[in-house]
Amino acid sequence: MEIILGLSLPFIGTLMGSFMVFFVKDKINNIFEKLLMGFAGGVMLAASIWSLILPSIELARNNNIIPFLPATIGIILGFIFMIILDLLPKYNLNNKREGMLYFAVVLHNIPEGMAVGAMFVSAINNEITLMIALAFSIGIAIQNIPEGTICVMPYKLAKSSKKKAFLMGVLSGVVEPIASIITILLSFIFVPILPYSLAFAAGAMIYVVVEELIPNNNENNDLTKILAIGFGIGFLVMMILDVALG
Repeated sequence: MEIILGLSLPFIGTLMGSFMVFFVKDKINNIFEKLLMGFAGGVMLAASIWSLILPSIELARNNNIIPFLPATIGIILGFIFMIILDLLPKYNLNNKREGMLYFAVVLHNIPEGMAVGAMFVSAINNEITLMIALAFSIGIAIQNIPEGTICVMPYKLAKSSKKKAFLMGVLSGVVEPIASIITILLSFIFVPILPYSLAFAAGAMIYVVVEELIPNNNENNDLTKILAIGFGIGFLVMMILDVALG
């Protein structure tokens, strides 16, 4: 039961974040939209660093691999993957920016779920206590609350119904326990590639932040400032969550 609960907690966190879509007004003004997109960019960049790249480096160091090697390879592959995806026609929402944002968060959830699964593999093998694995899962669940909100906002901004937006949030979160279960069942395959998977997701998220969320020079200067403020708030919130929750 403890393992089932631990694997479910990150998904519950995403559900809680996704549920916030029901509290958003049907019509979103430009200022709030810019603030939201900036917040999303800040959260994604902070999550890329503290939730993905730094753990990738630490895992590589613990496995006697050149610490920066998996992170470097993973980030490069993440960039290449998103560039290829960006060239494919109509692979996401009509609004490309929001579609890429949603996809990047979903992609980030897969290695995060693998990390949760790897923690419980260690607990099953008595390498760590079950309470440590549960604490890690709780930390991921809390981090997933703002990420869940970010995941549903693309559909809200694209004028979809709140129910559809919430459903897409659910779908984005369900990949996490699935990835955890697969990692436990096939730990001999997935645990060794975890450092590369974490960095791969980081590369994809950084690409979206730089390519889609940073405004171009033709945008209204006041709105650009709003986006920058949102970016800073999002970055600080996610940094504090990641560092405080380990």
